Amino acid sequence: MPAPKNLKLLKPEHLMETMQAFRVALGVRCDFCHVQGDFAADDKPHKEIARKMIVMAREINATNFPDGKMHVTCYTCHRGAEEPATKPGETPHADHAEHEAPAHP
Repeated sequence: MPAPKNLKLLKPEHLMETMQAFRVALGVRCDFCHVQGDFAADDKPHKEIARKMIVMAREINATNFPDGKMHVTCYTCHRGAEEPATKPGETPHADHAEHEAPAHP
């Protein structure tokens, strides 16, 4: 695998682990945020949204949890759905079904 390019918030040594966590947290495939064949490209709006969410989660953790551990992650809200539910009992929906990860039995 070639060296990662265009990293603005993530460290290369944790990149694949982090990408896997995002994929599971949102229930999507890589091409939800990335251009196939050009992962460094910023062409897809979801990539910038992801960056903003990374900053948000980091700020929540830094401000509210003095132990330095990561308590709030993407999965905290998304729970495997592209769009997080905003109230109890709400079923999250995906507007981009072509990017959903395949279901695992």
